[in-house]
Amino acid sequence: MRTLPEEMIRALAPFAPLFSKRLWRHVQVLLAGAILAPGARTVSSALRAMGLEQEKRFHRYHRVLSRARWSSLEASRVLLRLLVETFVPEGDPLVVGIDETLERRYGRKIAARGIYRDPVLSTHETFVKSSGLRWVCVMLLVEVPWASRVWALPFLSALAPSERYAAKRGRRHKKITEWAWQLLLVLRRWYPQREIVAVADRAYASLKLLSRCQSLSRPVTFITRLRLDAALYEPAPPRRPHQIGRPRIKGERLPNLSVVAEDSNTVWESVKIANWYGSGERVVEVASETAVWYSTGLPAVPVRWVLIRDPEGRFKPQALLCTDLDADPEQIVRWFVMRWRLEVTFQEMRRHLGFETQRQWTELAIRRTTPALLGLFSVVTLFAHQRMRKAAGVFRRQAGWYHKAHPTFADALALVRKELWAQEEQTFHGSPWEADTIKVPRAYVERLTDAVCYAA
Repeated sequence: MRTLPEEMIRALAPFAPLFSKRLWRHVQVLLAGAILAPGARTVSSALRAMGLEQEKRFHRYHRVLSRARWSSLEASRVLLRLLVETFVPEGDPLVVGIDETLERRYGRKIAARGIYRDPVLSTHETFVKSSGLRWVCVMLLVEVPWASRVWALPFLSALAPSERYAAKRGRRHKKITEWAWQLLLVLRRWYPQREIVAVADRAYASLKLLSRCQSLSRPVTFITRLRLDAALYEPAPPRRPHQIGRPRIKGERLPNLSVVAEDSNTVWESVKIANWYGSGERVVEVASETAVWYSTGLPAVPVRWVLIRDPEGRFKPQALLCTDLDADPEQIVRWFVMRWRLEVTFQEMRRHLGFETQRQWTELAIRRTTPALLGLFSVVTLFAHQRMRKAAGVFRRQAGWYHKAHPTFADALALVRKELWAQEEQTFHGSPWEADTIKVPRAYVERLTDAVCYAA
């Protein structure tokens, strides 16, 4: 049976205890097929890529996702451990990004789908809705040495069903902020002593979520955007002796951050940000203080706010908040800018790993397939990291009209595919002598030709 190279099997050895011996062989075939398959990432396309289109017991591979007993949550835990051991030095914080994405799916049998804003088709001027499944994803933000930039590596995802789905089953509908809280709580239980920093966009600027992150015995530092007109207050004054009544939770109202940004007395500090949304180094000015963010009926949350403005005036002033009052403002900005890589990962998933091309419709298969496909991005990165460390040079596709300074995920995927194609036949390995002839089996050439011909 065709399977992964020995080096890749050793890298994935921590996943083996999660599956039975027979199931683990099927998982390896599907994993290799999902990496090699062009276009759609279905079970059938994975089997074709592995040369198993005539397999009579093909249903066994479908059952890996729809019926087999294994825990996707435990698989996420193992994947995160491998990513942390590979890319995060001991003692450094775990910086994770949280965001949701839409998997466009149609069909009456897909019960959890809803109508949501489509982030791919929508713009600042146009609001587009699409039918699909909404996923809340947590990604590890790490510096990949051979790529010389931060990558967002998915490891944990949760399906956030529609309100209609919850109403039909008599359940309470959970917002994306509640799903984010549950995922962060799982992460904290996995790493109880490690410092965790979570960054997210404005959709997660919820006082309930921020309060919960601060209330943990080992708090999770949360960084997100803050409205310039947010109601900020001074800390509550200390209680006087024998004072009666409820303790105050806030002090006097502070000016809006929009006013602070225009105030001539505001002290600004220039800082250099290495990767400002992928445009290289950028010098910005920041101002920061602590305050209490409060809204009627919600918890009062102490935060450190950071105002950012561009000395050249190319973008309007914006504000961030951080639940760690002692955090350095410059470090807060650096952490938040890393969040941009989440959007890049979603784009790469759609372009290179066939995201939204899955065709499972049973509930268990849906809940397993998309997180597995997102995790495949991280698995490919781990495989490529192994090869990059041993390679004499950096593998990247070059052209006379395009100089590529650093490899991208497309290069990492091509490197892993090359290793898989070379597994059965040593076709891609260099010969000791230039005059040596390599005999390529006909079945291998037909397999490779079929994959190329149906690439689009």
